[in-house]
Amino acid sequence: MPLAANTHQPRSVKQRRKPAPVAQPEWADLGDGVRVERGVYFTLRDGTRLVSDHYYPPNHPQGGPSPTLLVRQPYGRTIATTVVCAQPIWFARHGYNVVVQDVRGRGESEGEFYPFRYEAGDGQETIDWIAQRPECNGRVGMYGFSYQGLTQLLAAAERPSALRCIVPAQTAGDLYHGWFYHHGALRLAGTVGWAVQLLRADARRLNDQQPAHALEEAALRLPNLFAQAPYAQIPELVNRKLPAYYCEWTGHRQYDDYWAALDISRNFDRIEIPALHILGWYDSYLHGSALLYDTLTSEDANPLGRDCQYLVAGPWQHIPWARQVGELDFGPEADYDTDSLLLRWFNHWLKDSGEFATEPKVRLFAMGENRWHHASKWSAYRSHTSDQMTWYLHSGGRANSSRGDGQLSVEQAESEPRDSWVDEPEVPVLSPGVQGAVGPFNQSKAEQLNNVVVYTSSPLSTHLLISGAPTVVLYSTSSRSSADLVAKVLRVLPDGRTFPISIGIARSSWLFPSGNFRPNTVIRWEFHLEPTCCTFAPGERIRLDVTGSAFPLYDRNPGSDVPPHLAAPTDWCHNLRQLLHTREHPSHVLLPLHP
Repeated sequence: MPLAANTHQPRSVKQRRKPAPVAQPEWADLGDGVRVERGVYFTLRDGTRLVSDHYYPPNHPQGGPSPTLLVRQPYGRTIATTVVCAQPIWFARHGYNVVVQDVRGRGESEGEFYPFRYEAGDGQETIDWIAQRPECNGRVGMYGFSYQGLTQLLAAAERPSALRCIVPAQTAGDLYHGWFYHHGALRLAGTVGWAVQLLRADARRLNDQQPAHALEEAALRLPNLFAQAPYAQIPELVNRKLPAYYCEWTGHRQYDDYWAALDISRNFDRIEIPALHILGWYDSYLHGSALLYDTLTSEDANPLGRDCQYLVAGPWQHIPWARQVGELDFGPEADYDTDSLLLRWFNHWLKDSGEFATEPKVRLFAMGENRWHHASKWSAYRSHTSDQMTWYLHSGGRANSSRGDGQLSVEQAESEPRDSWVDEPEVPVLSPGVQGAVGPFNQSKAEQLNNVVVYTSSPLSTHLLISGAPTVVLYSTSSRSSADLVAKVLRVLPDGRTFPISIGIARSSWLFPSGNFRPNTVIRWEFHLEPTCCTFAPGERIRLDVTGSAFPLYDRNPGSDVPPHLAAPTDWCHNLRQLLHTREHPSHVLLPLHP
């Protein structure tokens, strides 16, 4: 598929610096016997030099070789994933060498940075080099979240013999489905915001003041960038002086060779080492993390790795991993000590301590109940019908807003009028969070709008624990040739406050790729929402909201034949939508029951 069609399309930019003389590393005493060696160079086979900082445990080198922990990331090696994890000094105090490396084209490392493209081979070579260093005993583990999570997976698929275990947190293996697009809709806020962050670093590296200043300004007004249309032509992101990856992300709207070349999920059968997966119920990459874990524990996964996959799923956003998320406090158990968990993990696999042998394979934090549940196995997307509870949609034809007559019931409808609303791209329904980051924010105000149809159960009489990905089956019509459906499952508290626990979207061009989506025709939409784990208490109610947008979490559907990334306001069309719930068209939501 061609890249975004605009006359100011950026070109690929070589960010290579002239090789500088190799400076001697700088040493510093960090207290408690820990020392750091800053600015250690390593030369790849292609001549590119990568730079890292090395933290050494007390008694080095007198104590002999030790296992080494590796973090590879593009944000500056001093940060070292410390926004969610302990400082490297902490791990060094516990007897580990820690290496934090600037990936190719970032920090002081040479070469051209292109997100994800070089991390497999560069990671393997780095691990092989680390294993031969005198301070390393030949055992290497990796940790880190987000981009740093994917650098682990890409390296693991190359099977370096020294890599014994990984901790891929809040990341994805399939970048198209799990990182950038969700059922055909671009994760707009995440993509635009991340592009600003990465391209700003590119501009600084190139020492070009004009794009650097423009991107600094853009970072201060992200909501305005989200609202700009066409978003594939945001000037700050398509500057010809800068790399072209933003245009390629937005231009390759279907899974194609571009995404296949970056898709680690095509090589999951090559991953045969233990992995500790960490995900958050409100994380940007929740879908990607859950897909990753499901794939590595499926029957098709490598049996050497399948039986040593562990999962911790908490009520967290991307940053931080804490008890206070959005407008809710999830209690003291949500303040989970992941640093100590990582230490036990590495001690087990790298020091043969055996201390992870009694750990549960799966830890799920049940929101509402606000406590952890343990299990021997779990799947977000492989639920069976017998493990699901069906709730049917009902109304008298006026389910618009929380003031309407929409209901959820375990009884199927007979013959009921359709519910109708209008999608307006210029006035989209907002996503439940801040700047497109999903979170547990009270939706009572948003549910007062008539372009949201709302279906609510009666108060529950007993506890209901669900875990996994809800599925919606919705029978709908559209007056336009292109449409989205967005569904949210929410928890309604006795005081009337309403908090989302799961959201999902499907775009007609993704769900019906063969062209059988026709205006003014009843179409059956079936798709997964993102996974969750939540306990509904007696007196609480279950709610399903359905609408046509969740902006800026997802990009707007223009309702016309113009591709969303190229659609200007003049291309936006109003779209009359209808939702059916009858015996012939039983719209419903399937809630996965906790095993």
